[in-house]
Amino acid sequence: MTQSTEPADAIAARLADVDARIADAARAAGRDPAALTRIVVTKFHPPSLVETLYGLGVRDVGENRQQEFSAKAEEVGPLDGLRWHFIGQAQTNKARAIRRAASAVHSVDRARLADALDASAEPDSAILDVLLQVNLTDDAGRGGIAPSELEPLAAHVAGLPTLRVRGIMAVAPLEQAAAAAFERLSSLAATVRAVVPDADWISAGMTADFTEAIAAGATHLRIGSAITGPRPLHG
Repeated sequence: MTQSTEPADAIAARLADVDARIADAARAAGRDPAALTRIVVTKFHPPSLVETLYGLGVRDVGENRQQEFSAKAEEVGPLDGLRWHFIGQAQTNKARAIRRAASAVHSVDRARLADALDASAEPDSAILDVLLQVNLTDDAGRGGIAPSELEPLAAHVAGLPTLRVRGIMAVAPLEQAAAAAFERLSSLAATVRAVVPDADWISAGMTADFTEAIAAGATHLRIGSAITGPRPLHG
């Protein structure tokens, strides 16, 4: 396998810097940094970067395009303790491929997708952790379910035997202050917990806004370029 073109020590330095910023933000919010999960988003980067990150202690990586996700997971192969998080919009006809590689899917936003993921389970499949993605904007074209439909979706997914509802996910709208958006998400997380009491994951916060997400209670941070560096040119 081709090696990452960037020295591991440069990646290690950025990783350490981000982890220090996460710890500072957690302490400022009165939270334990150890309770947060930092997911490194490796979109457009080669599989060798995942191996480099793994060597630096990273155990949670994320992808948001099914084709790249599946190919990268297959090329990297099994690494002890490595968890692949699918965080992008998912098509129902890609559910089987996503499930084959994913430890967790953060972007379940409709019953049909949940049904497709459930139906894709093999007899020996592990239970799949899923999060319900909610749309914090007024644009129905954005990914995520409308907040008003969150409770019935949670009840539906909770009834599927091979899925486990772990919590909620959202992307902060560009046109709104991240802090306000994440405060809203925190209250919507309570809607999910009313249906599934132990669904306590809140997947929120990226490179530009993870400090605000932590302050609002995020448990899973999806951080890309601050750790990986600029994305390589792609077609």
